[in-house]
Amino acid sequence: MKEKEKDVVEQGVHSYSAADDYIWPDDEKVLKKLEWFQDQKLALMMHWGPYSQLGIVESWALSDADAQWSRTGIDWEVSGKEFKKQYQDLNKTFNPIRFEPEQWADIAADAGARYLIFTTKHHDGFCMWDTKYSDYKITGEDCPYHTGKYADICGHLFEAFRKRGIGIAAYFSKADWHVDNYWAKGYARGDYMWRGPSYVPAQHPEEWKKFVVFTENQIKELAGQYGQIDIMWFDAGWVCKDSGQDIQLGRIIDEIRKWQPGMLCADRTVGGPYENYITPEQCVPDEPLGVPWESCITLGTSFSFAYEDEYKSPREVINLLVDIVAKGGNLAINVGPQPDGRLPKGAQRTLRGMGEWLRKYGEAIYETRVCAPYKKDNIAFTKKKGTVYALEMFPDENTVLPETVWIPYDGKVGNVKIAGSDEKVAFEKKDHGLMIRNLKTDLDTPIARVYKIEKK
Repeated sequence: MKEKEKDVVEQGVHSYSAADDYIWPDDEKVLKKLEWFQDQKLALMMHWGPYSQLGIVESWALSDADAQWSRTGIDWEVSGKEFKKQYQDLNKTFNPIRFEPEQWADIAADAGARYLIFTTKHHDGFCMWDTKYSDYKITGEDCPYHTGKYADICGHLFEAFRKRGIGIAAYFSKADWHVDNYWAKGYARGDYMWRGPSYVPAQHPEEWKKFVVFTENQIKELAGQYGQIDIMWFDAGWVCKDSGQDIQLGRIIDEIRKWQPGMLCADRTVGGPYENYITPEQCVPDEPLGVPWESCITLGTSFSFAYEDEYKSPREVINLLVDIVAKGGNLAINVGPQPDGRLPKGAQRTLRGMGEWLRKYGEAIYETRVCAPYKKDNIAFTKKKGTVYALEMFPDENTVLPETVWIPYDGKVGNVKIAGSDEKVAFEKKDHGLMIRNLKTDLDTPIARVYKIEKK
């Protein structure tokens, strides 16, 4: 088997599938769910597990083939064997006694998040739910939090978010670097590990079959015992049929949809009928993709918790969100919780600022669709029913507000208002756009000026 996963992920950042290869679902319930997905616009994504105690990138340091970029800032000995053992033993000290799912849900709701993407299991194999198929879990006896009030973290978290009308996406790594049947001992690769299995599945079909059964059991467990799951979000795109690592995911999802009708499946980077939406990572496409998509972008510098991390400002995140929504996508903004179970104060400040803006201007974001010309210079466009929104974005607070604005919108116009108020503005319709004059300039520079263009 070729190590083709190098084409899938580079330094932990995944590539994304080509929109031209997208396959629209033929299940009407899945199509309806996709419309729901495209209405939501903003997700709170969370990478959390025992690795948060070290403040390092999640899982990747276990892979020797990824050592060059993932093991920075760590005092490693040559083989990394001792550290890998220490990493795998982090479950024995993971004790998030300040975790309060209701508080997390309140923060997410205040931020304007419409769905949660939570890491139920990353590549390291540690499970954040009470799985019966592994002892390497938050409720395992060797984890000090197994007697905690909210020990079955996924269960309590999903319930708290649902109470606030927030959808649920379960992140699940198709790779598992802890289970015996993936990084199995006694094969030619030896101790030097990469992100794939330690053996060639085609040469050891019985070993691989055990892993497939294990994976299927865990996926069905999450989808069958934790209430409504809106999205199954699958990472580790190198685990796929084309790489010789077929886990029969399509069959599993078809079975789950018998009791979770319409559930979306994001089999990211793989393509085909079970990648219901495309997932750019740490980037925004230059143009609208014409298919459902979602950019997952970190609020700080890392997906997992990092000590002394620096967080994007509300202005930066809203500018990101508007750019993405104008191109027809969703933003999954990622926050790494602290090892004690709290959300970092810096992250909370930004989330609150996001929510404050969205409560005023969310009508230009939620439930909208793309509107040509999408984005020109610092003006982005969205539309909803008979209204077009033009969002004049200001990337920093020192920008001088112009008194006159040219809006390159060529459609029919009845009147123009400032969103968030009933204030009408004077405009002049010209070829290929609108000229708006006499705007207030004696204000602190807002994140955006949002114009409601109502058709005749």
